[in-house]
Amino acid sequence: MNYLKVKIVRGMAIGMLAGWLLGSCSSSYSLVGVEGGRVAITRQYDNHSDAEAFNILRPYQQKVDSIMSPVIGHSAMSMSAFRPESPLSNLIADVLRQAGETAVGKPVDVAVMNMGGIRNAMPEGEITFGTIYEIAPFENALCVLTMDGATLEELFKQIASVHGEGLSGATLQIDEQGHLLEARVNGRPVEAKKVYTVATIDYLAEGNDKMEAFRNAQSKLFPKDALLRSLLLDYVKKCEQKGQFVSSQVEGRIKVNASN
Repeated sequence: MNYLKVKIVRGMAIGMLAGWLLGSCSSSYSLVGVEGGRVAITRQYDNHSDAEAFNILRPYQQKVDSIMSPVIGHSAMSMSAFRPESPLSNLIADVLRQAGETAVGKPVDVAVMNMGGIRNAMPEGEITFGTIYEIAPFENALCVLTMDGATLEELFKQIASVHGEGLSGATLQIDEQGHLLEARVNGRPVEAKKVYTVATIDYLAEGNDKMEAFRNAQSKLFPKDALLRSLLLDYVKKCEQKGQFVSSQVEGRIKVNASN
């Protein structure tokens, strides 16, 4: 192991008396090693809980439970997120697209949601506040962008390279190696010079998660009070008000062509 030697030189005046500088000091320190590892948090610790700490946390846990436990809707099925396409990623992309249309007052061509931002599955049956917080725990917010077709095509290539993300308004055909074979928006081929409106989350709009094409957008709008989590909560509540169960399905938005 290479040791990192750090020399810290400290100069300090220790008072002043009749203009005399009484002294300064210096010292050397060496890093002799670094050790680390992973500690899995499993049930093995359940039998060794700290009663005092638990009692301190109890009122806070009760308060959190009172907020997270209320039922706000119902799901017709269990939904999870997986590549290349999944019911839950389709649902969230659809919600983003609808929210984008509400924000800009016109149709949104495409919506994109990364699989990595979907942190839990939606269970069949009751949907609580806690359910939505577990699905979307991050402070991601809606962003509506405009970009030309050439940039959108590049974005689709980046989505193909990771074998799929949440997508609404577009269909992709990719091969098993992650190459884009065909892309269509609302059933039509992408036009290089046409300007498209795209809804996504602010995290992706910055070009993160291998979606660098978003950095070349022509314009970006960040609507106020449009956290992804809030959009999902509103969607579920509206379904419940209409007496509808939340549902989604795989529709062939991203198809993988098997090699011959």
